[in-house]
Amino acid sequence: MPLIPTEALPYFENMIYLPMIISILERDREVIEISSFKLKGPYINIIENTLKNVRAELKETNNYARSKNMKLIKKGKDGSFTEYAFIHNGYEDKRRYMNIRLRNRTEELINVYFAKSESPNLKG
Repeated sequence: MPLIPTEALPYFENMIYLPMIISILERDREVIEISSFKLKGPYINIIENTLKNVRAELKETNNYARSKNMKLIKKGKDGSFTEYAFIHNGYEDKRRYMNIRLRNRTEELINVYFAKSESPNLKG
């Protein structure tokens, strides 16, 4: 049996990616607010709705992590990799993620969250 249960891995990944998504979207919202867009509202609304969904999911993830005695620690970063320690019930598993993979997966997830945030009431 692995030290870190398979069902815990998506939660550890959420603990990596969701804070990144929040940080990126908050920064993007600030850029849009000071930009020369004619109609900023729609873009800000998409970002706000997405942030609300991501924060809710992060809250659920943190509650789960607390209940299962899980902790994520960012160990370090070099040019190509970022290393994390996944701690679950006292067991530690070090994992290295390629930085380009972190970036690409974060972008992928932002697209998923944007799609979830779109209004189902609009007809094309």
